[in-house]
Amino acid sequence: MSDIIVQKFGGTSVADTTKIKSVADAVIKEKELGNDVVVVVSAMGHTTDYLVKMAKEISEKPSAREMDMLLSTGEGVSIALLSMAIQEKGYQAISMNAMQIGIITESVHQKARIIDIKTDKLRKHLDDGKIIVVAGFQGVTEDGEITTLGRGGSDTSAVALAAALRAKRCDIYTDVEGVYTTDPRIVPCATRLKQVSYGEMLELARVGANVLHPRAVETADLSKIPIRVRSTFKLDNKGTLITGVENMEIELSQPVTGVASDLSQVRIVFCDIPDVPGNAAKLFGTLAKENISVDMIIQSYARTGNNTNDIAFTIDKADLTRTTQILESIREDLSAGAIHIDDNIAKVSIVGAGMVDRPGIAATMFETIAKMGVNIKMISTSEIKISCLVEKKDSDEAIKALHTIFNLDSDKIAVVKGDLPNI
Repeated sequence: MSDIIVQKFGGTSVADTTKIKSVADAVIKEKELGNDVVVVVSAMGHTTDYLVKMAKEISEKPSAREMDMLLSTGEGVSIALLSMAIQEKGYQAISMNAMQIGIITESVHQKARIIDIKTDKLRKHLDDGKIIVVAGFQGVTEDGEITTLGRGGSDTSAVALAAALRAKRCDIYTDVEGVYTTDPRIVPCATRLKQVSYGEMLELARVGANVLHPRAVETADLSKIPIRVRSTFKLDNKGTLITGVENMEIELSQPVTGVASDLSQVRIVFCDIPDVPGNAAKLFGTLAKENISVDMIIQSYARTGNNTNDIAFTIDKADLTRTTQILESIREDLSAGAIHIDDNIAKVSIVGAGMVDRPGIAATMFETIAKMGVNIKMISTSEIKISCLVEKKDSDEAIKALHTIFNLDSDKIAVVKGDLPNI
């Protein structure tokens, strides 16, 4: 029985018909290794942006349902053209969208989560020797409504399919050669990592490393599906392997694996909220019901005299309009005060499994930022991550300084010792 390999190609990889033909070569190369191949494809190039632009020309606030109907058409073009390209080279291929397969999602438009994938049709086509080309980014509800998975949705589609099919591996092909210690456009001496743990990659994805979406990494971790991040244009380069790493503590010689910045967040301060039980739950519970994710949270000490406090938190910039509407709607109920919005922020983070039980890492980060004359507005931590909120203009310089102070420049990077496993 052949192993199943799931491949995912993003929009830049299928931007035109010439690139689609090159992708067909990469798919066929994997098939010729004796594997069964399922390919997940994004919309071509800037197709999604173009569709959004057209929608905005029709309506300032188009309905979420109709946006899903519109945006889901982009991948349909890609899968049909790639299937044709593979067939033209003498191989059997078939394109399938989410409804044809049965990629079942919850009933939420534009940010749906996959809850089930029907594999019967997929396995039948694989048994017949066909390469299957699947539309990423989209799903369908139990009652037949088209949904989309939100930012990074094609990554999530690919990993979820790999999990459902018990694939050997999921390869994410992009226009970069793997996962780097930071963005090479900011720090030219950033180094490609040979191997990263699920936990580190999840944190890096959450704090601004745009190579993979966090939901894709979460799915891979839960199902223990190895991911390779590879370049579409350098097929001999194995890129970065993301997997569970045994004995990582003794193999890592440095505490920090990567540095990242996120410029897509907005800081909101909800002022003068009465310091009584239940108000924070009401605030964040209302946001959660609207599928708005909150990242960093700080609540101040209650002020003496009026017994109120301020709650500061960050959200994705795309959710700002809905968030402010929600806060206005509950302000009177909470007896709260002013709402302050700061979109001139960047979240700068360090991530590393080697940070666990190592004192002084946070102090080094704060001292480095302070020496630059940069003020920290908010701080959040996890076991393997420290994030600081700074002004947007200071983001790049902070990244460069942290990359250097934690010895990540050039060949100083701490990677898992030895060669990559044969996965």
